[in-house]
Amino acid sequence: MSSRSFQYVRPDSVDKVVALLRAHGAGARLLAGGTDLLVRFRLGHVRPTIVIDLKRADGLRSDITDVDSSLRVGAGVVMADLMADARIRRHFPALVEAARVVGSVQIRHRATLAGNICNASPAADTAPALLVYGAVVNVIGSAGARRVPMAEFFTGPGKTVLALDEIVASIDLPVPNGPVGAAFGRLTRRRGVDLATLNVCCLVNPSGETRIALGAVAPRPLLIQEDSDAAMVDRVVAHARPISDVRASREYRAAMLPVFIRRTLQIAADRLQRAQPHA
Repeated sequence: MSSRSFQYVRPDSVDKVVALLRAHGAGARLLAGGTDLLVRFRLGHVRPTIVIDLKRADGLRSDITDVDSSLRVGAGVVMADLMADARIRRHFPALVEAARVVGSVQIRHRATLAGNICNASPAADTAPALLVYGAVVNVIGSAGARRVPMAEFFTGPGKTVLALDEIVASIDLPVPNGPVGAAFGRLTRRRGVDLATLNVCCLVNPSGETRIALGAVAPRPLLIQEDSDAAMVDRVVAHARPISDVRASREYRAAMLPVFIRRTLQIAADRLQRAQPHA
């Protein structure tokens, strides 16, 4: 048997998906859009014993629905559909900005939002936006269903709180109950499609509370909540732990991070001003 051989299955229910995950453990890989998995497989970074295709699993939706006071993004929703949804564009514009830079046009028609967070790259572009918007991840496994705040979902590079027999069923985005301003910013190499050298998402509300999420400058995406004042950016930057890699040096990331925080904060503040009713 070839070392690259694996079993491929397309179960028709979530229960069967969970049972397969429980049976195969660390050797199982889930296939939704496949934009990360296939690349890693070709590079030899993963060698699954079984690939479980989620597309026919009953109970995993590929649409965006209104649930209570949130928008629920099903596990099968791809970036292109997320960006096109009028409700997402109205309430979560920074998430649309983040999704817009995920890969190429072709990738955005295959890559799912759920897959982007499950890959758990510290540079994942959608993660900072989901963090500032207070997203909640709906998880299903053999022990039942649970809800995980996005701020608790990532544990390290390529790692999440998901057990081996758990999957993400959907992501809930609480609709803001008042005016907010949010914006996403990204620094990358000017070389076609590439991961972020660093990314930033900022959200501000009329009370002065500010949420800032950082990517690609720590082992996992970070969320920092602060009151706005002159020293706020310095306090936020102190949380970062950038490294040197093929995209940038640690020193370059450290120098550019406060620039992008201030730039993104200003755009968020301008949007808040436009969103507030005028007397």
